Amino acid sequence: MLHEKLECYGRSVKMAEDLSKEVAKWPRGYGYLTDQLKRAMASIVLNIAEGNAKASPAERRRFFRIARASAAEVAACLDLWKAFGLPGHAQTQARKSQLEAISKMLWALMK
Repeated sequence: MLHEKLECYGRSVKMAEDLSKEVAKWPRGYGYLTDQLKRAMASIVLNIAEGNAKASPAERRRFFRIARASAAEVAACLDLWKAFGLPGHAQTQARKSQLEAISKMLWALMK
């Protein structure tokens, strides 16, 4: 599939996999944040795939914009992860840097 050739797609899938493993280590009581984080990461991946399949440039941009908004949502989840002092929060800045790189790639695809 064409979307699998996009670097931002591969990075997003890898990040989703890594975050899923990390949130599995959280104590009980944070399921709502786990679910929100996973949904937002899934949204990035799925919107990149769907956007890349669109023939219309306007439609492509719309899906890539949605993916970028989901990246911002993931960043907010990371801020809460750190604020709550959950296991693995020390890597927040590195993860946010990964999101920033993905977001920049999406921005470039929107042009």
